[in-house]
Amino acid sequence: MADQLIRATAADGGIRAVGVITTNLTEEARQRHRLSYVATAALGRTMAAGLLLASSMKQEKSRVNIRIRGNGPLGGLLVDAGLDGTVRGYVQNPSVELPPNAQGKLDVGGAVGQDGFLYVVRDVGFGYPYSSTVELVSGEIGEDVTHYLVTSEQTPSALLLGVFVGKDGVAAAGGLLLQVMPKAARDESLVAALESRLGHLTGFTPLLRSGKSLKDIFQELLGDFGLAILPEVQLLRFDCRCSFPRVLGALKMLGQDELEDMIEKDNGAEATCDFCGEVYQADRHHLAQLIGEIQQEKAEKI
Repeated sequence: MADQLIRATAADGGIRAVGVITTNLTEEARQRHRLSYVATAALGRTMAAGLLLASSMKQEKSRVNIRIRGNGPLGGLLVDAGLDGTVRGYVQNPSVELPPNAQGKLDVGGAVGQDGFLYVVRDVGFGYPYSSTVELVSGEIGEDVTHYLVTSEQTPSALLLGVFVGKDGVAAAGGLLLQVMPKAARDESLVAALESRLGHLTGFTPLLRSGKSLKDIFQELLGDFGLAILPEVQLLRFDCRCSFPRVLGALKMLGQDELEDMIEKDNGAEATCDFCGEVYQADRHHLAQLIGEIQQEKAEKI
């Protein structure tokens, strides 16, 4: 099944629902960064969360950055997701592995750590980005992002995130975000019924692995609440904006002395993108060209 995002409403617009399937892009991230099982789960959950948060933004170039820094051995992670359905991210210590937790599941909370902070930056493409910081609740990602939504955006929300990693890679990944709008939040019976249904779910990936689609999942949860599934299906993908010209631009900022030192000692330079793991090679000729540009710019200022 293709990675995708769909939106829905229920209860006469009082409930907003967004679901994502991110299996393929999570597997791509696993391969690019050579992630351990638990690191794959942590990054995969956060990428799904980023896409879900970005889905509520309005401007075409809007993006959401989620940075998590806990006291666990993963050391932190960063995800960048866009309203356009693209996402990228990385883990500081991708090879960390831990035994399963008490429930027999990947110990994401232990890897991330329960003490630390979650930072969210919403950027609409112009003006000053909106940023917010909350303390971690559990390190399990889903609970932490839910805490952010309730605390910083003051919207009653339920977030389900899941990544199932088998011996051959990521078998299922995705998430579901339900938000109760202010007019519906006053209906205590509606909120109680929704909480009860969510409480009976054992996770998100078991639903995917059983063959259910996002529409099937929405129907089970909200079918009797006047569910209306929007027709548009948005495709999602792992995508990084890095490029060789950008790498050369970054190298140029190091200055002439540093570039000459690289030519003399290493006969060139190598740069690796943190977000996607792509490796770029700049040989001595590329660096010499950058030095020439620096010298020309200096001459023009005289």
